[in-house]
Amino acid sequence: MKHITLEIPYGSSIIRAPIPAANLLGVFAPGKGGEGRDEMEILAEALAHPVGTPRLRDLARPGQKVVIITSDTTRPCPSDRLLPPVLDELGAAGVSGGDVTVVAALGLHRAMTPSELESTVGTAAYERVRVINHDRADTVRLGVTSAGTPVEIFRPVVDADLRVCLGNLEFHYFAGFSGGAKAILPGCASPATVTANHAMRVRPGAVTGQLEGNPVRADIEEGVAMLGVDFILNAVVDEQRCVTGAVAGDVIAAHRQGCELVAQRGTVSIPQRADIVLAGAGGYPRDLNLYQAQKALDHATHAAQSGGVIVLVAECGEGFGNQTFETWMKDALSPDDILERIQRGFVLGGHKAAAFASVMKQARVYLVSAMPPDDVQRCGLVPFDDVSQGLRCALAEVGEGVTVIVLPFAGSSLPVIIQ
Repeated sequence: MKHITLEIPYGSSIIRAPIPAANLLGVFAPGKGGEGRDEMEILAEALAHPVGTPRLRDLARPGQKVVIITSDTTRPCPSDRLLPPVLDELGAAGVSGGDVTVVAALGLHRAMTPSELESTVGTAAYERVRVINHDRADTVRLGVTSAGTPVEIFRPVVDADLRVCLGNLEFHYFAGFSGGAKAILPGCASPATVTANHAMRVRPGAVTGQLEGNPVRADIEEGVAMLGVDFILNAVVDEQRCVTGAVAGDVIAAHRQGCELVAQRGTVSIPQRADIVLAGAGGYPRDLNLYQAQKALDHATHAAQSGGVIVLVAECGEGFGNQTFETWMKDALSPDDILERIQRGFVLGGHKAAAFASVMKQARVYLVSAMPPDDVQRCGLVPFDDVSQGLRCALAEVGEGVTVIVLPFAGSSLPVIIQ
């Protein structure tokens, strides 16, 4: 039997997966975009032609206290490349480096170490301006959204005279897309704010790739409007975290243009749903832990037949990535048990377990990872440390005539069936 060997990102390396050619419906990856263009040229063009605002150098004033919000290490945001041209824009306006603070938006993730902060923003920026973690215990209450979310934001962000948000743009499984105002809410918010906002993920419209009528995105932008964002720079990155597109300017208008770039690049047309979907989370940092790898699993469901198998390839070097998520996954008697529990009361971390449970009701989930097999089994997943073995077992389980779709970068690919 003829096999085709495919390469799947795994942590910081690549693993190879042999697929029977007769069973393969296709390999579907996001478009490249930005071929042959220098990253700094892409960013310079975006900053020189912002959407809906003047240039940053024309917005900023000498003496202003400026806060730049960027992503933590769990996101593939190229902060080390976004920051230098932004700092240059501020410098052109006469803003001193001593008046600039870069805030790593943690949401409810762990604090970054000093070395991680330096690596994330780049040594030059780290030595040029103050770089700190968001502290979710030090927030200012600004009001309550129409949906009932208390808006409590990190004090230095609130106290700033000028706020600039950086971020990467990609599909998000309940906010529609990442980027834009999301850097502040949930990025720099209190646990109460994050929990109330994320509780709306169970409402209609809170789905991947949808902005209009999405209650989570609407709540984010209503809450952040109480504070105001002066300027954003959001980048679209490929699987090597290279910048392939960028937008700058207004927190809503520029963000929407950027989301169109993501949709054009990441929507992949498939001929039909398959019995087996081999889904790569996309390598580090997208497969840093199981919490993050869930995004790839969500996208894989769009390509999987009901009752089929999803083989999720994610190293998960940091394990589950969230204690509440881990407890919910390990303690559940069944996927229905998790879904009933989240309906009784939303719990952050439990919401990720519910996302897994929704998939597990549709398909059998095999996990190729570095996690302890006993931990994986307790969650109702089938553990493997070798992708070839996982594929062989999936082929044997489904039976003859099986069809296979491969999504090497499932976290960046949204499958849509060709009409």
